[in-house]
Amino acid sequence: MHGVGSPNAPDPRFDVLTMGRIGVDLYPLQTGVPLAEVTTFGKFLGGSATNVAVAASRLGRRTAVITRTGPDAFGAYLHRALREFGVDDRWVTPVDGGQTPVTFCEVFPPDDFPLYFYRRPKAPDLEIHPHDLDLAAVADARVFWMTGTGLSEEPSRAATLAALAHRTRTAGPDAVTVFDLDWRPMFWTDPATARPLYERALRHATVAVGNLDEVEVATGERDPRTAAEALLAAGAALAVVKQGPEGVLALAADGECAEVPPLPVTVLNGLGAGDAFGGALCHGLLSGWDLERTMRYANAAGAIVASRLECSSAMPVPAEIEAALTAGEVR
Repeated sequence: MHGVGSPNAPDPRFDVLTMGRIGVDLYPLQTGVPLAEVTTFGKFLGGSATNVAVAASRLGRRTAVITRTGPDAFGAYLHRALREFGVDDRWVTPVDGGQTPVTFCEVFPPDDFPLYFYRRPKAPDLEIHPHDLDLAAVADARVFWMTGTGLSEEPSRAATLAALAHRTRTAGPDAVTVFDLDWRPMFWTDPATARPLYERALRHATVAVGNLDEVEVATGERDPRTAAEALLAAGAALAVVKQGPEGVLALAADGECAEVPPLPVTVLNGLGAGDAFGGALCHGLLSGWDLERTMRYANAAGAIVASRLECSSAMPVPAEIEAALTAGEVR
């Protein structure tokens, strides 16, 4: 067995460390049915940052998540699910008196998936304090992934900004910090409240990723190319703008650009597609792929999950992504 100092030893760092939402997704097992009429539900691990960790784990990456739950049965379920998906749960801690969030959705393919968040009076994942952070782990992770939702309330806001500042000061030159713009209007007063905080976070990000609504909140721009340029001007080295049926635009500060069309797919539930995209994006960045290959791979991962009902347990393995890319569609 090789020691940590051996040149052949496995890298002890996490490939991907995410920070943000966790919860239980209670998704209807009936499509095209209003929530009031649904009679059967499936229970799944959920939460955007958590799903990204699962997606990267499915692709062979060593992952962990920083988040919090209630000290309840749903919290116990989430710990078990994380371990089953290969995600390290050492930084998933309970909040005394808190309740693990539950999220419902309605499924009206191909493009209507209303979400109903039960996160009041306050979700435990917004009770991450700066003193809770293992800053050495934050600095050491090859990819650190944080979200806009983490900036929406204190103390999570202070913790997220502290993690970013520490990583900027101490992480190595190859470290990647991803800002998932993750705009959820129900968690904010209005976009004007969010934009200054997004601007602060962007100063520390090497990658910014979001859909058209999210980049508009961050920059005030909705045109994909203009928004990408604004994200680069704000501090990111790579801007990724997801455009749904129009594909994805990725623009790097060095001028490299990739415009990739979507992979044809019959959509069942589009809610987890962005998280699958995120996990595959991390995998491509860690693999050193060029921008176009990374975007095509991430697009395929997202399309596969869009063809499935659930989110976390729907995340694809490499063979599924390669098969979709070879076929040119999700079957």
